Amino acid sequence: MAKRDYYDILGVQRSASEQDLKSAFRKLAKECHPDRNPGDKDAEQRFKDLNEAYEALKDPQKRAAYDKFGHAAFDQGMGRGHGGGFGPDFASSMSDIFDDLFGEFMGGRRGGGGGGGQRGRSSRERGADLRYNMEISLEEAYAGKAAEIRVPTSVACETCDGSGAKAGTKPVQCPTCGGMGKVRASQGFFTIERTCPTCVGRGEVIDDPCPACSGAGRVMRERTLQVNIPAGVEDGTKVRLVGDGEAGLRGGPPGDLYIFLSLKPHSFFQRDGADLFCKVPIAMTTAALGGQIEVPTLDGTASRVKIPEGTESGKQFRLKGKGMPVLRSKVIGDMYIQVDVETPKNLTRRQRELLEEFESESHKGTSPESAGFFARVKDFFEGKGGA
Repeated sequence: MAKRDYYDILGVQRSASEQDLKSAFRKLAKECHPDRNPGDKDAEQRFKDLNEAYEALKDPQKRAAYDKFGHAAFDQGMGRGHGGGFGPDFASSMSDIFDDLFGEFMGGRRGGGGGGGQRGRSSRERGADLRYNMEISLEEAYAGKAAEIRVPTSVACETCDGSGAKAGTKPVQCPTCGGMGKVRASQGFFTIERTCPTCVGRGEVIDDPCPACSGAGRVMRERTLQVNIPAGVEDGTKVRLVGDGEAGLRGGPPGDLYIFLSLKPHSFFQRDGADLFCKVPIAMTTAALGGQIEVPTLDGTASRVKIPEGTESGKQFRLKGKGMPVLRSKVIGDMYIQVDVETPKNLTRRQRELLEEFESESHKGTSPESAGFFARVKDFFEGKGGA
């Protein structure tokens, strides 16, 4: 039976660019990958054909040979007289390219540990990291918080203990690669080592999958987790819970859970790093005569602030050590009280009379800044008139 044209298998024109070939291969390989089509022999064969076609066309030299000679370019024995200029390093680099390509839709990561020819067997697909958004109050950020959260995620299947195999059975060595996770193919003067298409680099296959998880080794559950929020966290702080992310595929290591914190707006305080700022309105008489005010603090107590006579609007008073704790240190910020002098409203007749009486005496230096300003204004206009 004649072999199908490689370009037809990938569904591209002969003039297709390298990027077109790569995109077509990724799209089709995802659709017919064995993990997405368990037990489908047609899909498995299509997947093998796609691998063969892409391996032949993604390399410019091999593609040129195919365009000129067709499938005959890769018949066994062709080109042996050239001395076999492609050694183990070339095969290894081709394998890395293939692994990088498949990493994008086969879990995104290759597991750590091991190297060389054992990478497939030692690599278990790590579970995905998860994100959880949590909103807390400024008081909770000040004191810290122990919280309980519920997270829907995949966990290891209890029926098969995460192996993916039916109870009483276990995964067996892949017959295609002999448990290595890679296969070698000789195509003319090329020897290519690539990820095994049967086990996708795992080195083992499941003949009898677990009915509870369909062979994935994990199932969806809602987990209840305890979270300790340390004192001093800021808006946007991330708290990492190692191993509380998504369970790995077929016994792979779990991912991590990242909790992203955001702070609710506070009715009194604005925060700037470790310092707190609070605007406090005070009566005009308090500003003029002096006095004391009480302000709240985040530790639940009240602090007294002495207002000296003649205090102007916008004046700040510092309360040392009444700010926010700095995360993972013993440093504590300060609190700054900014007074806003309030103008009297809804005056009674008597209050108005008193203020008018005060106004009549104001030329005696009670408002030096305003008097000085308007004196300069007068000089300015007189200078303009005389110019």
